[in-house]
Amino acid sequence: MRLLALTFVFLSSASSVYAQTATPDTAGARVPVEHYLAGHATGDGAHFRLAFAPQASLFWVRADTLATRTSEQYAAGASGKPPADEAQRKRWIESIDVAGNAGVAKVVLDYPTTRFVDYLALLKIDGEWKIINKIFYSEPKN
Repeated sequence: MRLLALTFVFLSSASSVYAQTATPDTAGARVPVEHYLAGHATGDGAHFRLAFAPQASLFWVRADTLATRTSEQYAAGASGKPPADEAQRKRWIESIDVAGNAGVAKVVLDYPTTRFVDYLALLKIDGEWKIINKIFYSEPKN
């Protein structure tokens, strides 16, 4: 019974924390993240261009070496069509945290052979939220 009560207190606390951070700016910051997810689902680079600021960059580590590309290179690499295994892919926004005109989103892309965790830095520029940087981790599945 004590464990159940502690679980309830924890869940209640977590809910109230989210309620405090759910603001109109959180909803606005979600817009480019949704475009980012739509770009992955459709293969349409236009969604990535709507999601990212033109100056944005992407960073990751490959073989212990920092790798990078511009958001335009990323958008240009879109295939223009959904992935062949789209029905087996899952994507979701794990969290969005906003403070004023800055925010960060954690996104999970769970694909049949790889699971990606993306961290997207967001800024509200001229009244519009944009992704300004992306870092990610990928883990092959067995």
